[in-house]
Amino acid sequence: MKKEDKSAIIKQLETTLGEYAHFYLADFGGLNAAKSTDLRRICFKQDIKLVVVKNTLLQKALENSSVDFSELYGSLTGETSLLLSNIGNTPAKVIQDFSKASKSKIKKDILKAAYVEESFYVGADQLESLIHVKSKNELIADVIALLQSPAKNVISALQSGGSTLHGVLKTLSER
Repeated sequence: MKKEDKSAIIKQLETTLGEYAHFYLADFGGLNAAKSTDLRRICFKQDIKLVVVKNTLLQKALENSSVDFSELYGSLTGETSLLLSNIGNTPAKVIQDFSKASKSKIKKDILKAAYVEESFYVGADQLESLIHVKSKNELIADVIALLQSPAKNVISALQSGGSTLHGVLKTLSER
């Protein structure tokens, strides 16, 4: 491969990484054509971009980024597929579902590493925690719901007390 081609691929990887907030490094090596096609379809339906990359070119693209991705460099061995998504836990769910469906065909761990919500997750043992990662918007929604809960309880208690009092007064007036 010519040096110009390599620099073009590195630039393309840099722009692709900049378009997505989260990415996963995975090893889907050893899949037959049918399983690879199934995986690509699943990723497309879940709005995940799946790209097979050369480790050295990906490392150079990561080095050119403003974020320090040095923790992920150790995971850039063997075959590497890059799963890019704007929702942090969707690729983890796809990896888990795909590995369960293909357990007899795949004898190795699929997940190598991930960069999700500005944090690094290295190793296949991090898959379960990645599945339960909430996005910033989900966390903000949870906090707002918790803050609204006491106010809703007070309003509910006041309304139920008013209807109870109204029922008692109505019963007394009917007698």
